[in-house]
Amino acid sequence: MDLKFTVQTKIQKPVNEVFDAVHNPKKLSGYFTTGGSDGPLDQGRTVVWKFDDAGNEVITVPVKVQKVVPNKLIQFSWEASEGVYDPKTGALPSGGGYDTVVEVSFEALNAKETLVKIVEGKWRPTDRGLDGSYQNCQGWTHMSMCLKAYLEYGINLRKGSV
Repeated sequence: MDLKFTVQTKIQKPVNEVFDAVHNPKKLSGYFTTGGSDGPLDQGRTVVWKFDDAGNEVITVPVKVQKVVPNKLIQFSWEASEGVYDPKTGALPSGGGYDTVVEVSFEALNAKETLVKIVEGKWRPTDRGLDGSYQNCQGWTHMSMCLKAYLEYGINLRKGSV
């Protein structure tokens, strides 16, 4: 069994604005990478994302950008997390020692609407791998809703949410 998932949402903005909100580190930090991002998601780069809203420590995540097609696709890999984040204790899932691949695709439905799909996989077919895949599926669902709120209404849903 392959442990992977797809989440998607329709955003009422043109595809170039939606792509830029994921690619551009300043915009990405306005709704997702709460501790910042050290650069744009350009092909061949390793970008560091930071999250400072999950417990008492800053989570630092290296993102290895594999492929970028402007207004169409951003593909990257990062270390698989295994296990479940505990918001009460701040305990983080452990690293799995292998990478998963994330594909964020952008489809212009018309001049004012974009479909964003996020696919991530593959985790090891273990209980901890399954937990990690569910955790990331939840995270990407939250990210896509935060992206929608940021672009359509100018608000940051992550602020105060964790």
